[in-house]
Amino acid sequence: MSHTIAIFPGSFDPFTRGHQALVDDALRIFDKVVIGIGNNVSKAGLLRIEARKQLIEDLYADNPRVEVRIYTGLTGDFARDQHASAIIRGVRNTTDFEYERTMEATNHRLHPDIITVMLFTPAPVADIASSTVREVLAFGRTVDEFMPEGIDIKKYL
Repeated sequence: MSHTIAIFPGSFDPFTRGHQALVDDALRIFDKVVIGIGNNVSKAGLLRIEARKQLIEDLYADNPRVEVRIYTGLTGDFARDQHASAIIRGVRNTTDFEYERTMEATNHRLHPDIITVMLFTPAPVADIASSTVREVLAFGRTVDEFMPEGIDIKKYL
């Protein structure tokens, strides 16, 4: 029996309710979702990459259909290494769409057997961006409404 696997790549700094909504939607389509945390060593983030991985693993601890991996290199190569048939990308607005369409074209040239599936971020959480969460935190405000329920960002800082 064949299982469909999709990867959901990103920096996830931090993983938000918007990301969670996209994983939930992807699980309605695919048997397994591998959340791939891209390790861009030249980019300093809010959370150390190991903390990002731990946050997501804590969130999905009871769901064997979700795995979390850190990767370097090209996303298409990571998808191939995970035996994925698809790359999940979230789209909040037309700006996201234009960017993701360009990325899809590149990935398709390199890995024509792996499709990109664009999922629209659901309206209630479509305004949430990791960069916004980082900015709100920088000003000492709480970000609980942006984070998945039960996740206290302070635990991972």
